[in-house]
Amino acid sequence: MALHEGGFSSYHPPMLARVLTIAGSDSGGGAGIQADLKTFTVFGVYGMSAVTALTAQNTRGVTGIHAVPAAFVREQIDVVVSDIGVDAAKTGMLLSAEIIDTVARAVRDHAIAPLVVDPVMVAQSGAALVETTACEAMLRELLPLATLVTPNVPEAEALTGSAVSSVADMRRAARRLIAHGAGACLVKGGHLGGDEVVDVFDDGHTAIELRTARLQTLHTHGTGCQLSAAITAQLARGEPLLAAVEQGKRFITVAIREGLALGKGAGPANALGWLEERRENTGYRAPSKQP
Repeated sequence: MALHEGGFSSYHPPMLARVLTIAGSDSGGGAGIQADLKTFTVFGVYGMSAVTALTAQNTRGVTGIHAVPAAFVREQIDVVVSDIGVDAAKTGMLLSAEIIDTVARAVRDHAIAPLVVDPVMVAQSGAALVETTACEAMLRELLPLATLVTPNVPEAEALTGSAVSSVADMRRAARRLIAHGAGACLVKGGHLGGDEVVDVFDDGHTAIELRTARLQTLHTHGTGCQLSAAITAQLARGEPLLAAVEQGKRFITVAIREGLALGKGAGPANALGWLEERRENTGYRAPSKQP
């Protein structure tokens, strides 16, 4: 390995796909940018963040929200893109119409794509995570830039203005969000009852139902963030959209099954469960340390 006055010159570290999350912070570590960055690492990509809001929360709920000024959200995005670069990005909690407009302008100005929009609106505890004017701004400004939008049932209802109580309703909601400009839609059906969880993926041409057995567990905090982060990471690595969604669904099923019983409320889904699953499936064992 050759040296020069500034240090090493011939070593070039491997390039990782670069993924940006534009989302809120969860002080409990189970959702938001903390969950996104953990998921990015599990999928072998380099994670970066632009923080849109600070929350004081734990497994029992959200006690406070502090908005980051929109201009500073834009500055975070600008400095990351101009120096490190972004191969894919996702959005999470975007507190206000002003922040949504700012993020949308940054995405357009920097031609950030692919973009996964997770329209985070309500915390698992029931706390509102967006202002009332944010929904219209998301439909107008952000959905037309989205490669994929990933609402759960309450978010799909808020965005479409229609009740979603069946798989047929989920299909209609997905197509309506595509009509608003989204490239594709994944409506997550975990809020509906039944022994199966059915998600509906629609790319504007074909709708596909992704079914898994429902896991009976309280510890599902951060599942929406982790799923959208997993999909984004795979898109950054060049996976086709449907393949990324299907793998994301497998990932989040394992993360829920391995959920962490932390705190006194709803613990987080466990992204690290995916690494253990892969180790068991491949027979991989870390080399033992020599004495």
